[in-house]
Amino acid sequence: MCGGLGKKKTARSLNRATQSVRQTGSAIKPIAVLAPAIDKKIITSASIYDDTEKDFEGGYHPIDYSKSLGEITVRRAVESSQNIPFVEIMEELKPKNAISYLEKMGVTSLTKEDNNLALSLGGLQKGISPLEMAGAYSTIANNGEYIEPTFYSKIIDKSNNTVIESKQEKRRVFSKEVACILQQLLTQPVKGTAGTATYCAISGVDVAAKTGTTDENYDRWLCGFTPYYTAVTWYGYDQNETVEYNKKNPAGLLWANIMSRIHTGLQSAKFSIPNTVTTATICAETGKRARTGCQNTYQEYFLWLTVPGICNKHSGSEMGNNTNNINNTPSNNTNTIIKGITEDIDAIDPQEMLPKNPSDTEKTENETTSSRK
Repeated sequence: MCGGLGKKKTARSLNRATQSVRQTGSAIKPIAVLAPAIDKKIITSASIYDDTEKDFEGGYHPIDYSKSLGEITVRRAVESSQNIPFVEIMEELKPKNAISYLEKMGVTSLTKEDNNLALSLGGLQKGISPLEMAGAYSTIANNGEYIEPTFYSKIIDKSNNTVIESKQEKRRVFSKEVACILQQLLTQPVKGTAGTATYCAISGVDVAAKTGTTDENYDRWLCGFTPYYTAVTWYGYDQNETVEYNKKNPAGLLWANIMSRIHTGLQSAKFSIPNTVTTATICAETGKRARTGCQNTYQEYFLWLTVPGICNKHSGSEMGNNTNNINNTPSNNTNTIIKGITEDIDAIDPQEMLPKNPSDTEKTENETTSSRK
């Protein structure tokens, strides 16, 4: 844990990892939107939403950082962190239900003013601390069980007697099947061709990650996990100031470099997939089970009884579960050792390479708390 840059100069100074609550931007999407909506079977990873600008209740008008994409799957929306589909899902889910899940995942800083659609994009009255974000993401990594973060296991005296032993609160938030689907879904920003966290990939190990950026680049986040560790990084100023980092995400680069190094020498590992999770080959255009005439297909993961119907746009017989798109197909090879990086990761933020949404320069007051990516 690190609570700030530079050497510590005073005792009990502000620890930004545990004490600073900050706007989360899109980093909140997996825990406030995806987890509860999948658990309640409101959505699947293949559900189709219209990524087109529109007005929501109360005149709320979020925009995408890059251009809008039209009708896309939830997986594609996660990949490049499109905003509008997440607001649409929150409309169905209801913010009060999202808040209930967040609180079960250890978030304590929400207020009654957060009970609105902007919650879906991280527009919060106060914010969330990096520690509580890490605890919430760990719920996904721990197969749906929230385990209260702790900084020690126990303290023993010189006679080897236990003086204090940590008693971590634990509770089930959602099933291991829901957690599995979230784990696989959150690899998309790392593996996808339009992913926002491609530089976080670690050879030989599955990586799930989500970026977060608030308006004016005041807050930069990277929240993610592997089968071994969960880590959250936040980068910003105590008093809001634009983070300028040469078109890079400093929080993401910190995460990538630290996590790559601490995995060095470990055995390669993939997220486990229980046999109670169903797979199907999906047409990316319709979000339905693919036919042989579907050109853009991939393998998707579903809770039982949530697999969609057959594609109604293309012709041909139903396609089997074999697919040419390897982005979403876990490997069973776990017999190799993870090699460390030899040079620092210093990648440009992938979204800086995409064409910007022209509406991004015409924000209204209603958009000031929305996330960018």
